[in-house]
Amino acid sequence: MSLAGKFATVGGATLFSRIFGFGREMMMASALGIGPVADAFNLAFRFPNLFRRLFAEGAFNSAFIPLFARSLEEEGEEAARDFATEIFSTLFVVLGTLTVVAMVFMPALVKTIIAPGLATCVDDPTVPARQAISCDDRLAITIAYSRIMFPYLACMSMLAMVSGILNAFRRFFAAAVAPSILNFVLIAVLVWGFWHGAPQREVGYLMSWGVLVAGVAQLLMVTVAMRIAGFGIGLRVPRWTRKLKRLLVLAGPAALIGGITQINLFVGQAIASYKPGAVSILQYADRPYQLPLGMVGVAIGTVLLPELARSLKAGRIAEAQHTQNRSLEFALFLTVPAAVALFVIPDPIIRLIYERGAFEPSTTHAVGAVLGLYALGLPAFVLIKVFSPGYFAREDTRTPMVVTGASALANIVLSLALFYTMAEQGIALATTLAGWINAGLLFDGLRRRGLWELDRALAKRAALVVGSSLAMGAVLYVLRAEFAAWIGPGSKVPEQVSGILVLVAVAMAIYFALALATGAVDRALVKRLLNRRKERRA
Repeated sequence: MSLAGKFATVGGATLFSRIFGFGREMMMASALGIGPVADAFNLAFRFPNLFRRLFAEGAFNSAFIPLFARSLEEEGEEAARDFATEIFSTLFVVLGTLTVVAMVFMPALVKTIIAPGLATCVDDPTVPARQAISCDDRLAITIAYSRIMFPYLACMSMLAMVSGILNAFRRFFAAAVAPSILNFVLIAVLVWGFWHGAPQREVGYLMSWGVLVAGVAQLLMVTVAMRIAGFGIGLRVPRWTRKLKRLLVLAGPAALIGGITQINLFVGQAIASYKPGAVSILQYADRPYQLPLGMVGVAIGTVLLPELARSLKAGRIAEAQHTQNRSLEFALFLTVPAAVALFVIPDPIIRLIYERGAFEPSTTHAVGAVLGLYALGLPAFVLIKVFSPGYFAREDTRTPMVVTGASALANIVLSLALFYTMAEQGIALATTLAGWINAGLLFDGLRRRGLWELDRALAKRAALVVGSSLAMGAVLYVLRAEFAAWIGPGSKVPEQVSGILVLVAVAMAIYFALALATGAVDRALVKRLLNRRKERRA
C-alpha cells in the first residue's frame, strides 16, 4: 500500500471515530451545557486522557516502535515477541501500582493538579442554593468522577503498546477505529439519560463508568487484532534489562514531546477551573478542531514513524527524505484550508453542533471565539506530528525534549498572563502560540543538523497552498454575510445545515480548483490516481 493509501486508511478510521465523537459532544452539550457537572466530567476525563495521549501518541509510538522495528528487522519475530512481553509485563505492574496510588490520593490530585480552581472556589451568595451546586459539591463530584475514570489510563496505555505492535506490522486499521467504542458507549449512556429524564449528576456518573467500560473494550479489540495478525504476548515477572532501560531513556522525553498538544490543553483546563464554565467552553471548542487534527495529524503520526524507522534502519536515506517531504506536503494541503475555514465561520459551526437543550445561545459566541483561536494553531500541531518522527526514528529524544519543554513553559506563562484579561480566549491563544513555537523549533533543529532537506517542489506547493487557502477564506468571509439569515442567530437547524453545506461545498470547490490550477497539488499524482480508478472500474 502506498504512503497516501496508509494515511487514508488511518485517517478514514479516525474520521469515523471523530464523527461519532461529534455526536457524543452534541448530546453531552444538550444534556449538561456548560454547568458544574459538565466541568467536573471534563476535568476528570482530561487527566487520564492526557496520559492516554502521552502513551498512545508519544512514548510508545515514538520510542517503542523504532526499538520493536529494529528487533523485528535484525533479530526476527521471536526476539521481537520476547522484547514485547518484557515491556508489557513491566508496563502492567507499573500502571497497576500507579492506578491504586492515584485513586487513594485522588482528592489531593484534584485540588493541586487537575482542578486547583475548585480548592479556592467561593460560593456566590446571590444565587439561591436550590439553583446552584456548591463549591464543595463541585469538588466532590470531580473527585468521584476522577476515581471512576482513572483506570482508563491503564487500559489505554496497554492499548498503546499493542497498537504499536500492529503499526510495526503495518496493520493500522484496528488501532485507529478502536476509539469509536468510547463514543458508542457514551452515546448509549446519553440516550438512556434522555429517555429516562435522568438528572445531570446521574448522567455524569454513568458517563464516567462508560469511559471505564469503553477502555476495557478497546483493549480487548486491539488484542484480538494482534492475535489475528499472528503475534502474541504474555505476562512474566518484570526484569531490568538493557532493552527496557533503552526504552525508558527514549520514552520519557518522547512522551513529553508527542503529547505537547494534550499537555497544553491540560494546563489550560487547570487554569480555566478558576472560572465556572470555562473548562466546558474549552472542551466544546476543542472537539471541532480535533476533527481535522485527528484525521491528518494522527494519520501522519501513526504511519510516518514506522515508515521512517524502517527506511533508516535499512540505510535508505533518500527514501526517508522523500517520505518526510511528502508527509509535510500532505499535512499542509489539508490543514491550512481547514484552519482558515474554522477561523472565518466558527460561530455558525458551533451553533449547528451544540445550540440546543442546556446549551444556550449566549454560549455559542464564547465557544466560537475559542474555536477561531484554536484554528490558528491547527497547522502547527499537525506539523509537530510530521517533524517529531524525524528525531524519534533516529532514537533521538533528548534534543526535541528541550524544544517541547520551552514551548510548554511558554504555554503556561502565556496562559497565566492572558487568562486574567481574555479569560478562556487567552488560554486558547496561548495554546496556539505555544504550538507554533514548538513546530518552529523542531523544524529548525532538523534543518541545522541536516536531518531534513526541503525539496523545491515542497517549498513551491506550500506557498501555493497558503495562497489558495487565503483566497478561499476571503470568499467564505463574503458568503458568511450573504447567508446570515440561514446560519445566524435564531435560524432553524434545517436552515443551518443547508447554509453550512453550501458554504463548505463552495469553499472546497474554490480551494481544490485553485490548488489544481496553480499546482499546489501534484497534478501528475492526481492524474495517476484517477487513471487507477478508471482501470479498476474497467
